[in-house]
Amino acid sequence: MITVYGIPNCDTVKKARAWLAEQGLDVAFHDFKKQGVPDDLLPAWLKAFGRDKLVNRSGNTWRKLDDATKAGVVDDAAAIALMLAEPSVIKRPVVRWADGSLTLGFTPDAFAAKKETL
Repeated sequence: MITVYGIPNCDTVKKARAWLAEQGLDVAFHDFKKQGVPDDLLPAWLKAFGRDKLVNRSGNTWRKLDDATKAGVVDDAAAIALMLAEPSVIKRPVVRWADGSLTLGFTPDAFAAKKETL
């Protein structure tokens, strides 16, 4: 089973979900807004991607944060606290593939290459 983590109205998440559906892949969707951020998975995501990639510093949510909050994201604990408080700051989608591996974001080429390894 493939799990896509994100927010349903995010354009990148929409594209990823549509691509996966076109491929006929069995996919579960975890909605950060309705189901919350899976805090038990955040350490593994940070290990896989790093704080600077997982925390989307170019998105609207980040830009709306006050300077003190932005400056406070100096370690993984602070990043986790921010991601739990502001789920929209997480770069999307995070995808857990059937083999247990993780990817961040979406490009058709990267997803096609990943599909070939399943």
